[in-house]
Amino acid sequence: MAYAAGIVGAAGYAGVELVRLLLSHPDFELKVITSNADAGQSLASVYPAFAGMSDLVFSTHDDPTLIACDVVFLAVPHTAALAVVPELLAADVTIVDLSADYRLNDPAVYERWYGATHTSPELLQARAFGLPELFAEDLARLADRHTAGDAVLVACAGCFPTATSLAAAPAIRAGWTAPTGPVVVDAISGVTGAGKTPSARTHYCSADENVEAYNVCRHRHTPEIEQILELPGRIVFTPHLAPLRRGLLSTVTLPLADDLRGLSAEEAVAYYRDFYAGSPFARVLDAGQTPKTSSVVGSNACQIGLAVNSEAGALIAIAAIDNLCKGAAGQAVQCANIVFGLDERRGLPLLALPV
Repeated sequence: MAYAAGIVGAAGYAGVELVRLLLSHPDFELKVITSNADAGQSLASVYPAFAGMSDLVFSTHDDPTLIACDVVFLAVPHTAALAVVPELLAADVTIVDLSADYRLNDPAVYERWYGATHTSPELLQARAFGLPELFAEDLARLADRHTAGDAVLVACAGCFPTATSLAAAPAIRAGWTAPTGPVVVDAISGVTGAGKTPSARTHYCSADENVEAYNVCRHRHTPEIEQILELPGRIVFTPHLAPLRRGLLSTVTLPLADDLRGLSAEEAVAYYRDFYAGSPFARVLDAGQTPKTSSVVGSNACQIGLAVNSEAGALIAIAAIDNLCKGAAGQAVQCANIVFGLDERRGLPLLALPV
């Protein structure tokens, strides 16, 4: 049985990555793609990579055929999801939201960081957070509700929080980190992470041959990382833009508790591998190896590397993902697979492009 799927915001970078994945998915049939800017144009005319592969045509975001879908993916900016999620849920449509609108547990935190009123805070209690490697139980609960006939909502993690949390969470949950002090996150993303709408920073003349930090101490993914890692007020997050199309690398420096200062990289690797033993997309590298964005691009994989600075008493955890796949569209499909009772690997690329 094929489940009918729709994508709102299918012409953006994350949206068109969803199109790529769903067109080849064995269990989801892509029926509706929307883009107000491209309505009436064929998918292949906007993205020629799909020539001969699909005859889908973009419609507007208010396309009434969306309510006939079994699942709708929202690849829209923040606040846009707030406008459509309650209506789709009321029409018994399951939603996988890639925006930030339902990620944060506390609507007041959302309103402070995003400068917008949260208009459906009651849905935050029922939604699941979409980061399967760390919140499997929440997604399993939603899968049970979906099997019972309920329409459900998944709020997918952002790209920076995904890589950062997969790198840091095992150590934090094991109690390795010191009880005080900052956890420093230095993360680098490709230009597609900024979305399709161009800006002075993402213009070719600015981004090419250039690496720069931005939104230092005020990036909106900060409270999401703090929520996932349960470290309120301790995350020092500095994002960087690099001249890459795709890829994200997050380096997390965690202060170790006094009794863990003798931890070796080999011991850390062994623990991490046990932690992620049931997670097919999380790959922990051997001690001494560090991940590269080029090793994950085009896949839903996350590569994790670990090192220990014994003198400073710090664990360095590094994760690489494809910001458009594991950081957005791939993670959304992974979550949908789980909610619909499918193998989480279904329809997702396990291997990156080797060259």
